[in-house]
Amino acid sequence: MEIIILLFELVFFAVISIIIAEMFAKVSMNYISLIMGAVLGLLPVTTYDIRSFNPEVFMLLIVAPLLFFEGQATFLNVVGKRVKQIFQVTVIMVLLCAIVAGFSSYAIGKIGLPLAFILAAISTPTDATATQSVTEGLKIPRREGFFLKMESLFNDASGIILLNMAVLWYINGRINYRETLTDFILSAGGGIVIGFIIAWIIVLFRQALLRSSYNSVNAQVIIYLMTPFIIYYLAEEFHVSGIIAVVCAGLVHNAETQRSRLANAQMVYMGTNLVSIITELFNSIVFVILGMMLVNIIKDESITYNSWIWITLGAILYLSNVIVRYIYGRIKFKMDNHAGWIFSLGGVHGAVTLSLAFTVAKTSVNSQDFSLIVMSESVLIILSMIVPTVIFRFILDKDVSDEDGEKELDELREEMIQQAIATVQKMYLAKNVKQSVIFDLKSQNQNTRTRDFVKEWRNAVRHPQYTEAEKEMERRAFINAFYQERQYLDMISQKEARYEKYVYHLYSEILLAESIVLNSEFVEE
Repeated sequence: MEIIILLFELVFFAVISIIIAEMFAKVSMNYISLIMGAVLGLLPVTTYDIRSFNPEVFMLLIVAPLLFFEGQATFLNVVGKRVKQIFQVTVIMVLLCAIVAGFSSYAIGKIGLPLAFILAAISTPTDATATQSVTEGLKIPRREGFFLKMESLFNDASGIILLNMAVLWYINGRINYRETLTDFILSAGGGIVIGFIIAWIIVLFRQALLRSSYNSVNAQVIIYLMTPFIIYYLAEEFHVSGIIAVVCAGLVHNAETQRSRLANAQMVYMGTNLVSIITELFNSIVFVILGMMLVNIIKDESITYNSWIWITLGAILYLSNVIVRYIYGRIKFKMDNHAGWIFSLGGVHGAVTLSLAFTVAKTSVNSQDFSLIVMSESVLIILSMIVPTVIFRFILDKDVSDEDGEKELDELREEMIQQAIATVQKMYLAKNVKQSVIFDLKSQNQNTRTRDFVKEWRNAVRHPQYTEAEKEMERRAFINAFYQERQYLDMISQKEARYEKYVYHLYSEILLAESIVLNSEFVEE
């Protein structure tokens, strides 16, 4: 029952965060979710024991689908062309970051070398979701953005292998380089193979089902949504990287979508909308959990044990990663000073880092060292989010603000609607049908009052259903109105190239509205 209550609380606070983010467009939703998570952690009704956090379940239920959807947003052929660069940024650079962070923590923090490398290994994975939170409303150059995205998709496996090596070093007092290298090859390579094979089997099954007489849109979408969970679980059962597997599966599904999006447009559209909803909700939940856990960690004296060394270690880990990333970007990728700092500071840490920190609890690491790990990595996460949030405001160009974009969009939509209403006014229609159609057209811009909606709702409840002739009138009125709206958008797009993005957005809204009108089915008397 406690788990069910906690899930409800997480979803509730995530939804509230999404709503608040719409009210404060200039503040990233992830920061709002983080604050809401902290509030949840401070509430007396929240009795969640931080030490009972299960990182494996978190990775399976939250991180796996997010990485799958992120992988699906990436072209497979682009990844294929950049394999060498991806290897450099997700393996070689990760290894260098771990070495520098490990020895720096050992020298400055005065802790054991194995413990220092446990901290260093956990600090290497970056988080695509967290990176988005620090670049809200800003433009990241394409090249640096590509490296940051590929790094966040594929470097988790490197961090996990390095963590396993460091933990064994901590327990046994020695490093087995050959075993570590073998584990990495098997884990990463196995994840790639498992991800591609299972994803391809699922894709072929769904495509065969699509072309059969047994096809069901709902079943297709459910199979698609279950895919990341199935692949992550099976990969972990085979003792290979589940994270690499779901990312590769996402790449396979990207290619599938490109070549079959019109074979069943309804399924693709429904799946796209569900992915958008799930991604936004899960992203918010990730930071609600992060905020809640950080508050619980600080509140728990058995974790902080009245020592401040974890602040120093967290700062060392962060600075070590930033410096190595900057130097590596300048030397290996020939970045200039500006690009080097973008790449360096853009490696933001988040939920994956904290999850890896909690996996240490299931090893033979003693409780005091575990507490030090959790607190140090928490400082790393906070610094990696705050520092770029401030600095990027000065070194990155601003994107078109949401407020400016919304203003442009609203102006176009209003004129478009007026064109449609003028067309309907000229048509011969029954009074009640004309009134209803005009109200619906006005509601496209959300400029009808709640009082008007209540009035129309009462009319819909009290008045009898339209006759067949009135239904046909309404359908024709909408078809003519939507046609006029599309004509207006075509004219605008030819005159003003800067409106192209907004025109396509409004065009898709019209097509969806027309689809809803033409396919409306209600139970009649």
